Amino acid sequence: MKIFKRTSSVWVMGIAVLATSCSPKFTEEDKGDHTLVNNIGGKTLGYNKTSGVKLLTVDQYAFKDLNKDGKLDAYEDWRLSADDRAIDLAHKMSLEDIAGLMLYSSHQSIPARGSRFGPVTYNGKPFEESGAMASDLSDGQKQFLNEDHVRHVLVTSVENPSVAAQWNNNAQAYVEGLGLGIPVNTSSDPRHGSDSYAEFNAGAGGDISMWPGTLGIAASFDPGLMRQFGEIASEEYRALGISTALSPQIDLGTEPRWSRFSGTMGEDPDLATDMARAYVDGFQSSGKDQGWGYQSVNAMVKHWPGGGPEEGGRDGHFGYGAYAVYPGNNLMDHLKPFTEGAFKLEGSTKMASAVMPYYTISFGRDKKNGDNVGNAFNQYLITDLLRGQYGYDGVVCTDWGVTRDVTAVDLFEGKSWGVETMTVAERHYKVIEAGVDQFGGNNDMGPVLEAYRLGVADHGELFMRQRYETSAVRLLKNIFRVGLFENPYLEVAETEKIVGNPEFMKAGYDAQLRSIVMLKNQKNTLPIKTRQKVYVPQRYIAASKNWFGMETPEKTEYPFNMEVLAKYFEVVYNPKDADFALVGIQSPDGGVGYDREDLAKGGNGYVPISLQYAPYSAMDARATSLAGGSPLEDFTNRSYKDKTITSSNVTDMKMVNDTKKEMGTKPVIVIVNISKPMVFSEVEVNASAIVVHMGVQDQALMDIISGAAEPSALLPFQMPADMKTVEEQFEDVPRDMRPYVDSEGSSYDFAFGLNWKGVIDDARVSKYK
Repeated sequence: MKIFKRTSSVWVMGIAVLATSCSPKFTEEDKGDHTLVNNIGGKTLGYNKTSGVKLLTVDQYAFKDLNKDGKLDAYEDWRLSADDRAIDLAHKMSLEDIAGLMLYSSHQSIPARGSRFGPVTYNGKPFEESGAMASDLSDGQKQFLNEDHVRHVLVTSVENPSVAAQWNNNAQAYVEGLGLGIPVNTSSDPRHGSDSYAEFNAGAGGDISMWPGTLGIAASFDPGLMRQFGEIASEEYRALGISTALSPQIDLGTEPRWSRFSGTMGEDPDLATDMARAYVDGFQSSGKDQGWGYQSVNAMVKHWPGGGPEEGGRDGHFGYGAYAVYPGNNLMDHLKPFTEGAFKLEGSTKMASAVMPYYTISFGRDKKNGDNVGNAFNQYLITDLLRGQYGYDGVVCTDWGVTRDVTAVDLFEGKSWGVETMTVAERHYKVIEAGVDQFGGNNDMGPVLEAYRLGVADHGELFMRQRYETSAVRLLKNIFRVGLFENPYLEVAETEKIVGNPEFMKAGYDAQLRSIVMLKNQKNTLPIKTRQKVYVPQRYIAASKNWFGMETPEKTEYPFNMEVLAKYFEVVYNPKDADFALVGIQSPDGGVGYDREDLAKGGNGYVPISLQYAPYSAMDARATSLAGGSPLEDFTNRSYKDKTITSSNVTDMKMVNDTKKEMGTKPVIVIVNISKPMVFSEVEVNASAIVVHMGVQDQALMDIISGAAEPSALLPFQMPADMKTVEEQFEDVPRDMRPYVDSEGSSYDFAFGLNWKGVIDDARVSKYK
């Protein structure tokens, strides 16, 4: 380490200042791909000497000359507030700089090996042929960083933590040499899910700590656990170079058929509000004052004003799910996790730094203009309600692809609901007019510049420049507050120590144990003594297609990691030889609510979404849908009344019931991986014990089954008695179904769960139920 003395003329705010000959209050250390500068009593800096950035010495401290003009500008002065620095930098930015800042890249994997969006190259060749390192920037990444001025990048899969850290350093060095030296703000969707087959070993590390999803953590009914997750996850994120989380999803799960139900924090407004606040506080708070700092991660809460009340449960990624409806006139409950949770934090960051509106048209909610358009296009919902009534001045970023074209209601294309007939540039302009700052999933600044020109024609150059600078300031503040302008670089060795370290792995595993709900325990079937003989039937999985049309062939496999299972029990392959059976199933997969075969037969294409396994006929469905009118359809009534659907995993029901016949009077334990509420009447009577989870390691399930851990979680949502109550409930109203009552007399209602002593009735139940 060397200590440098500097005696040179520098500029402060455009004024020449002669640095004194006193010893500087900083040290420099070569870290290989970057230089680390420690300002004693000040901010730590990091820069790449090949980028052209030099150090300026002012008042004996070091500052980075990011725009390479030989003077200290306000945005380069780490002693100033994030607000002042952002305002200064926004003034200096060209229109192209701001347009690029208003973009959020499409999904990037590291390394990129091609995707459904097209081929990816490195030096003109596919990755495997290029000789590139996994951490190198692809040609496309260099292009959108340089030519389109993009500075917000969404990273999906990474090869490993070391590659992620080195890619971050490469990307930061690349943009540091461009223009004003604005660093990359890398983001991620949630990435701490559990691998069911992975084995947990105390003292062992992993690629990243594994936790239940937010619905599973919500089942603990403990906001403190959610806060712990946020604190650990944010530390791992920053070690990977991720400074913005595209989470949490705080939509209320009031519509039980919604495909994104599993990403919520349940259906109760009070529980979801407390969980949302804890999540954001955990991610954003840093240091003793719980304010912004190097460990902070911006939280982008989604989806304003609540994506839960989808008509019939159909999802807004597709035109058939474009409408959120409010038969109970209950928008307020859906706002509460935002306005009372994410916007009223306990830490000094005060509120979530970013908000994402959902794709949906919040039908009939625009009380000012009556504009039934997607939420990101709706000026009333963004400017009047979010910013005006609730005083939110953070970043608002569209969900991915809302400005793209769309040709059919069932294709995964653009999601420009309500504005399908506009041009791409007109959609960008309407988003900006609504009060939104950023476009998710767009690497091309061209339409943002076209939108500017449309605005100039309507309002004049001065107005539009001020409007774009307003968004730029909001976006820049989020980059300043997490310290990226000072030191965006990582030390790979430190990343390897932090991400997935044993302490974090144990915390995640303990959280998994606390997320598992026991619904039934007939005659104290559980816990089962270890080394007893267990029979596990194999599970049939039907062929399927995902959202992108990619096919998965049918297969039959064991529902658990049998190597893990064998460490607890003796596995036998004949039910006659077993002491008990362990049956692993998934909640019913009752479709998406749309079927082209129905359309081909003369129907409207709309079919029920079922929460039961057996064939379901929607005799109690609405005769007339609450919403409709897409220009992609020549009708408005989307009703599916009297139509029939069968869940694709109907064989799960058969497997439970067949196993009961084979086992006779011996116990049958059913473990259900729940992605949304389900009708239990089809399988419950043939189960001696029922355990449900929202995504955990098989080992955690075995610890519960064997009694190594005691179940303590509660249902964060209701289990419906039947599909009639599902059809009769209101999409926007929580806890309005008749819950299922099992053969033991237990009601599978919100906040229900069992431990070894019976029904749990503690302070959590009193508080939330």
